[in-house]
Amino acid sequence: VTVDAKGDSATQVSQVQDLITQNIDALIYIPAGATAATVPTKTAKAAGIPVVNVDRNAEGAPGDTFIATNSVASAKAVCDHIAKQAGGKGEMIIIHGQKGTTPEVDRSKGCGEALSAYPDIKVVGELWSEGWHQDEGFKLTQDLLQSHPEVSIVFGQADALALGAAQAVKVANPGHKVWIAGFDGDVAALKALKGGVFDVTATQQTQGMGRLAVDAAIKLVAGETVPAEQLQDATLTTKDNVDQF
Repeated sequence: VTVDAKGDSATQVSQVQDLITQNIDALIYIPAGATAATVPTKTAKAAGIPVVNVDRNAEGAPGDTFIATNSVASAKAVCDHIAKQAGGKGEMIIIHGQKGTTPEVDRSKGCGEALSAYPDIKVVGELWSEGWHQDEGFKLTQDLLQSHPEVSIVFGQADALALGAAQAVKVANPGHKVWIAGFDGDVAALKALKGGVFDVTATQQTQGMGRLAVDAAIKLVAGETVPAEQLQDATLTTKDNVDQF
């Protein structure tokens, strides 16, 4: 049984509760947001249903296993790369994902760790998206560029946000190079990366994580033990290696 809340937390909570009443054997779960992460996990586990959380976990109510990209390490690599490309100096803005979700928190942490090595890079603005969407990336970047026209580095915490940021930079036409980083490695973004629309991303092993989630669910139903956390590497991707994907 598969359901899709289309990013709406309240819908997802209701959907998971309905699934539990259908006596499912296991739940593979990608929380729609920080709010949706906790209640369904607690409810399923109280009913004796094993839970595999993918991409986002719930603090205080984790799944039996959590499968995701190592966003801290990957975001650190992305921000280190873009900082070097920018010459280790300049004004930077960050377009965050949905506030409080696991990837948003971890990507913020990883990027912060990278930037600690670049004292001449100043983060002059940060804004949070509601749903990681490209139109949000455009609007939020546009707002920040109006206040900070000298920005030369942008980190969008998802490729959609980075693509929106690239649109905003093109419209602003700042007259200097603006280095843009994303995260995810989705198909549209990889095509744009190859075309020079933005500069770097971290390509996630999405299919591999899906297979791992199903394998973990089968093992949990069989009573086997699986690791509490299964973090996967992402590949730092630029125009130089994008063709491998």
